[in-house]
Amino acid sequence: MGADEVHGVARQRFDVADAAPLLLDPQGVVTGWTSGARRLLAYPASEAVGRKLADLLAAEDAERVPDLVERCRRNGGWTGLLTARRRDGQPVRVAARITSAEEAHGGSRWLMLLSELADAPGWDMSRTVLEQMAADAPVGIAIVDTDLRFVWSNAALEQFGGGPAPRRLGLRFADVQPGMDAQAVEAQMRHVLETGESVIGYEHVGHVRSAPLRETAHMLSFTRLEDDRGHPIGVYYTVVDMTDRHRARQRLALLDRAGESIGRSLDLTRTAQELADVAVPGLADFVTVDLLESVLRGAEPAPGPLADSEEPVELRRAGYRSVQDLADAVIEVGEVVAFRAGTPPFSCLATGRSWRAERLDPLTRDWTTDTPSGRRATFRELGLHSVMTVPIRSRGTTLGITTFYRRDDREFFDGEDLRLAEDLVARAAVCVDNARRYTRERDAALVLQRSLLPHRLPEQDAVEVAACYRPADELTGLGGDWYDLIPLSGARVALVVGEVPGHGIDAAAAMGQLRTAVRTLAALDLPPEEVLAHLDDLVARSAREEGAEPGTMGSAGTPGVGSGCLYVVYDPVDGGCSMAAAGHPAPAVVLPDREVVFVDLPQGPPLGVGGPPFEAVELPLAEGSTLALHTDGLLARGETWAVDAGRERLRRALERSGPLESYCRSVVDALVPARPYDDVALLMARTKRLGTGQVAAWELPSDPVVVAEARRTATRQLARWGLDELAFTTELVVSELVTNAIRYASGSIRLRLIRERALVCEVLDGGATAPHLRHPRTTDEGGRGLLLVSQLTQRWGTRFVPEGKIIWAEQALPELPD
Repeated sequence: MGADEVHGVARQRFDVADAAPLLLDPQGVVTGWTSGARRLLAYPASEAVGRKLADLLAAEDAERVPDLVERCRRNGGWTGLLTARRRDGQPVRVAARITSAEEAHGGSRWLMLLSELADAPGWDMSRTVLEQMAADAPVGIAIVDTDLRFVWSNAALEQFGGGPAPRRLGLRFADVQPGMDAQAVEAQMRHVLETGESVIGYEHVGHVRSAPLRETAHMLSFTRLEDDRGHPIGVYYTVVDMTDRHRARQRLALLDRAGESIGRSLDLTRTAQELADVAVPGLADFVTVDLLESVLRGAEPAPGPLADSEEPVELRRAGYRSVQDLADAVIEVGEVVAFRAGTPPFSCLATGRSWRAERLDPLTRDWTTDTPSGRRATFRELGLHSVMTVPIRSRGTTLGITTFYRRDDREFFDGEDLRLAEDLVARAAVCVDNARRYTRERDAALVLQRSLLPHRLPEQDAVEVAACYRPADELTGLGGDWYDLIPLSGARVALVVGEVPGHGIDAAAAMGQLRTAVRTLAALDLPPEEVLAHLDDLVARSAREEGAEPGTMGSAGTPGVGSGCLYVVYDPVDGGCSMAAAGHPAPAVVLPDREVVFVDLPQGPPLGVGGPPFEAVELPLAEGSTLALHTDGLLARGETWAVDAGRERLRRALERSGPLESYCRSVVDALVPARPYDDVALLMARTKRLGTGQVAAWELPSDPVVVAEARRTATRQLARWGLDELAFTTELVVSELVTNAIRYASGSIRLRLIRERALVCEVLDGGATAPHLRHPRTTDEGGRGLLLVSQLTQRWGTRFVPEGKIIWAEQALPELPD
């Protein structure tokens, strides 16, 4: 094909004027050859036409031909660099361009233009062009020799410090960049010189020497330079300022750390301290967190001061952190801090807006009023020169303030720092307000529960008693564990421990209802299994009235359902003990010889869920034995509750000894943390026995004539006890009770007098019906006996025993003279 034909089919000309054209068919076979192609590759037309393009290229580019053909079909052409192979086998680097060439008869071919790079302007750039490009580049560029001394640098490098390029010549990195870690940078250079491996994207953080120091961050890349023989002659490196990106990463990391660290608990002071800990040293050198007194109490925040007020405003220090010890000038956590009117913290509280000062007046004293310890200093004495004050606000209410300071050796706070501080404090404010609300709810629940628990256990002679209650931690809330000691008739006592499922005020209220119900049932002098049966009926009936499904435990609106209860009755006269349990752990008994045993007690179902009847067990207890009644939180470890493992730990803790009060507390301390997962209640009772001189009993026949003898016998016993003052009342009580037993019961009668904190008179008979107090009319001839008994004694009642019933009455003992 001639040059005119090529010129006729070419619609676009290659950029290089002396390009050599040739034609290809759609399969990449040469169909047209020109003199320019012959000059470039030395093939005559006879040898070139009909050959595949791949035969004219070097091996590495020959493999690319199918892909080039496909790209030409898809994109309508291709432009790039190739290595062609001359007729003598020598490679030649060419720039190639392939475009579509339409034939007159409608066929299609490809026009390929080749231009040798060796003679093409723009591809082989001179040193002048290269130096111009490097010198004018916006990226800092420098070259150091094998001794790491500067031999060339561009103008852009001056923005990173170290002076102009001529001043750098012959100096090392440490000489021109004293604020940066020269050892680390030169270590990278030596590594590149020794290995030839380039280092790309090395991040370096340093400080620019100024007043104050300014932190900077740069990204450096290092490449070894070699001569024609491959020997290293120096290192070429580039520098890019990435300070803004570095600071943005630091801010994001600080906020991420704040999200992980702040608000891990619901304790107000701890949350405030976590805010201070996160901010130092990442954002500030010294941080204080001050909260309103009402916030720390869990109450609604008090209104802030008026902007024009002249009275100082008082807060309480809730947290602080410093990179340097400022103990002589710092107000401790928990102390009151009062800010003077007109000071930035005062205005921050009044307006709810942040405040920033790049430079503090060094001679200004801190903004607090005089403290009792006189700890006030100027900002110069404290070494502080820049400050930000940010209000702690949540739900539109100011809870306190956070103040951030920087020392003289750090750069001043800027607008970005203030926005970061506001974001940090805003996150903490939500946690502080949540902790405040929790404190209010928890304190209310604690007050409710403590008001429902006994403030002190009643005095009696049956047992020496001690109790320890430990509420759950702040993440689970207050529970419904409770305990009680109830004096019963005949010098006996009831020991009770219970647990209501759930947490919070609802659980505490349900606990109060159950405790009241137990005390009411205990007054009926019922056996333990019957007390629990009545209590179970009461809880189930309340649940039905609330519309709860039978058997649902601890659901909303069903207080008490699923509760556990252990009811124990101890008699100090004979040492007998009876007990029953409703879904509650059996007690441990520490015998006088320190051996610890666990009562084999049948477990009844939890209260209100239904199930088999409750069973009681009876066992004798030697004097000096210690009953340990506890809730299941004492056996739990974390969230797990394993009976065998828990009992073994309890056994080891109970093997100690000591005064009962400290003994009880030491057991709880040994088994549960200060903030347990679940509430823990432990009631310990060391048994006593009434002496033989405190109890007198007589068997009486069922004959009216014994009434007079019973009165005389009781009077003589009172004389021996020195209780003559009670003789008249006791004769009347004995006469009435014995007469009723003879009149309405059958079998033998037993009269018993017990002297402990009161004088107890008991009459046992075989009857199965309880007497009723009557209010006779004036004309009635009888029916006044029990009425007189009720009027002359402290209390009286009836309890049923296997042999029948016991009617009893108590009288207060006379006060002994001083």
